[in-house]
Amino acid sequence: MSPCRALYDIGMRILLALVLMLVATWGAAAAAAEAASQLNKPRGTAVDIGGRRLRLVCEGPRTQAPTIWLESGAFSGAADFAATQQALTERGLRSCAYDRAGMGYSDPGPKPRDGEAIVGDLEKLIAASGEPGPFVLTGHSMAGLYMRLFASRNPQQVAGLVFLDAAMPEMIEAPGAQAFIDRFTTMARLGAVAGTLGLTKPFYLFGDRIGLPPAGKVEKRHGFISGRQSRAALAEVQSWRAAARQAAAAGPLNPQWPVAVVTAGPRSPDRAAWDTARQAPATASRAGFIDNIDAADHRTMLGLTHAGRIVAAIERVLAARQQKDGA
Repeated sequence: MSPCRALYDIGMRILLALVLMLVATWGAAAAAAEAASQLNKPRGTAVDIGGRRLRLVCEGPRTQAPTIWLESGAFSGAADFAATQQALTERGLRSCAYDRAGMGYSDPGPKPRDGEAIVGDLEKLIAASGEPGPFVLTGHSMAGLYMRLFASRNPQQVAGLVFLDAAMPEMIEAPGAQAFIDRFTTMARLGAVAGTLGLTKPFYLFGDRIGLPPAGKVEKRHGFISGRQSRAALAEVQSWRAAARQAAAAGPLNPQWPVAVVTAGPRSPDRAAWDTARQAPATASRAGFIDNIDAADHRTMLGLTHAGRIVAAIERVLAARQQKDGA
């Protein structure tokens, strides 16, 4: 055998050994992440909505004040609101958050996962939960579409609304919106592939980029490495345009409802059109409130650091509702 051939064979053996070592290390990390994600029992209860169960987390005392109903954005569920719920409970307020179908610890639901499907599940969940309305409906990101549709379909359940950096149906017509949705869908598709193949599991510890309390952090990481959740998130994102059309067709919000809008990040000309659409529900309300958390971003606004600003917006809506009821 020639010296070159011998060196080549040695190099290939070393490369093969390195690849096998990498695969073994990756597999061990994935197995450890899966085991860690199963260690803690999730908060809340599983509520049957007719052959399927959704995980519901209600915290805080029952009082005469309306319960705060929290709807998460894409790629997650009740975990995203763990810091908000903790802060609300400390203020003596009751709140409920849940995992949509296929997200977190909830059973999957039939496709398409558009606004009609998601709001239909929410209506069943509220009816089965025993939680009395009306509610202060609070939605983050893509959940703005679902809150708009739910409010229009169930006006008797609305005490007020809070939109957290939320998508509005009118935003779909803003410059660059279609390209953004396409990029977002591509990201969700890649995430679904990675999650299904287990490629996200070794990155378990990076699953919480919000800044959640311990229980929420564990639940967020559990969802981050879940192939089922990544596929459910893709189905929701693929129905973004349909959900926007459905919310728009439901019509404008009642101007008598108090509305708070909270956005995040430094204001800039690039986001002016989106900010106008986001703030429109508060501008149209007779008791509207607008706040911007400069030091936060779209994710961290829900974390422990900024929970007080979210609670303050909710309390503004509750105070306006109380004033309206007492008038």
